[in-house]
Amino acid sequence: MFLGEFRHSLDDKSRITLPAKFRSELQQGVVMTAGMDHYVLIYPRAEFELLAEKVNHLPLTGRDAATLRRLLFVNANDAIPDKQGRIIVPELLRQYASISADVVIVGVGKFIEMWSPEEWQRARSEIAEHAAQESIWAKLGI
Repeated sequence: MFLGEFRHSLDDKSRITLPAKFRSELQQGVVMTAGMDHYVLIYPRAEFELLAEKVNHLPLTGRDAATLRRLLFVNANDAIPDKQGRIIVPELLRQYASISADVVIVGVGKFIEMWSPEEWQRARSEIAEHAAQESIWAKLGI
């Protein structure tokens, strides 16, 4: 399980060093793709394959399924971390997430999110505001 928040920087070859505590789960490869709110999703390869299977079983008709399919697959890029735990973040995904140099990497259970610091700050504010307005736990039946 991926947990926590980490701050890293892209190097001059557009590589990001993954947090040391995440690396053992990612040795077999990762899939990076666009997230819903302009961040980069990073899945362990096996987890992405499970998600892809679910998405591939969605009906071919319907705007929501088509949008999700395009968001996930068109923007996807796979990589295997090098010995230092680095992966290249493709330009398309860097642009999508407004990532230029510094990044915030957050563990979100079965996957990782990579944000620009500015977008992450905005998202954190929205999370806090939403949580203050209603009990997310109760709304989700937890």
